[in-house]
Amino acid sequence: MSLEEPNPGRGYDETWPPVRGDYVLGNPEARVAVVTLASHLRARGMSIIGPCKTENLGVEKIVANTVSNSNIRFLLICGMESKGHLPGDTILALHKNGIDEQGRILGSKGAIPFIQNLSAEAIKRFQDQITLIDRIGLEDEGEIEQLIREYNALAEPYPEDPFLVIKRRAMPAAISFGKGDLVLGSGVFMDSSAWLVIATEE
Repeated sequence: MSLEEPNPGRGYDETWPPVRGDYVLGNPEARVAVVTLASHLRARGMSIIGPCKTENLGVEKIVANTVSNSNIRFLLICGMESKGHLPGDTILALHKNGIDEQGRILGSKGAIPFIQNLSAEAIKRFQDQITLIDRIGLEDEGEIEQLIREYNALAEPYPEDPFLVIKRRAMPAAISFGKGDLVLGSGVFMDSSAWLVIATEE
């Protein structure tokens, strides 16, 4: 992971958000991002909103997409937990406790709470820049919008440039079929640690 030159003055790069996912974009200058966990909810006034159902890659994407926009100062965690995975609990634990040397999120109750694609610097930035609003279980969209309005007025942008998380890239030639961690079909497998899907030539 590394930093790249930011786009000064706006608080976010033109490529924001850097990591693709199941989300809806709002105003990139808003102070509040919203994660709805296993629920699919709508709201207005936020910078970005979407679900998170896993306690590892899903949490990594949230960190990457929030710290890469200095305007975002709050993460509203709402909706119902994903059973077993507990991404809401895991986000709270990551923000409070960080990770150990093996990348395990300290204090998480999730099944596989490991960070593999984020540097310690990215996690520290998440802890410093973002304040969590713990409303796990809340599904009332009107109340969610009210919280967004309230918190949008409570902070200025983070006083440092965007922290752009760069995904690790593996060399396809260095990976042979059968060494990925998920086979998707004949000649196609996924290396999730590098966030790559590789197709091999028959």
